[in-house]
Amino acid sequence: MRIIEKVIELKYPVTNETDARKIPENAQELHLVRPVKKSSLEAIFRRCNIRKITLSKSCSKRLGAKTKKFLKERGIEVSEQQNRGRALSLDLDKIKQVAEYNKDHLSMRKIEKLTGIPKSTIHYLLKYAERSKVKSGKQVVYL
Repeated sequence: MRIIEKVIELKYPVTNETDARKIPENAQELHLVRPVKKSSLEAIFRRCNIRKITLSKSCSKRLGAKTKKFLKERGIEVSEQQNRGRALSLDLDKIKQVAEYNKDHLSMRKIEKLTGIPKSTIHYLLKYAERSKVKSGKQVVYL
């Protein structure tokens, strides 16, 4: 049996206080949490090969003209996106593990015992979650 795994490209949240060194060099996508100054983005672009930026509608309205011009000159795809709700504070590996156990037709209680994740959280993940952000330590990672 061959397992095909979807490649998830992570979006890294950015504010004016974001340290450019904390964003991996192989990052290709950013999510602007708040309007960001051109100088902050320049520091990130010197380090990373960013292709796409997402931001909320309100952030898009408040983004400075110099920053918009900088992104346009660079040919960066900018799209408005809603990321509502709190980030899940589970590892991506744990979430994948829950999905695999579910594919193996294990009960939610059995998955709870194997992973240590509460049954109600497992139920939520499998039935209703359309989460696009996961908390990794103190940092929120956008999927």
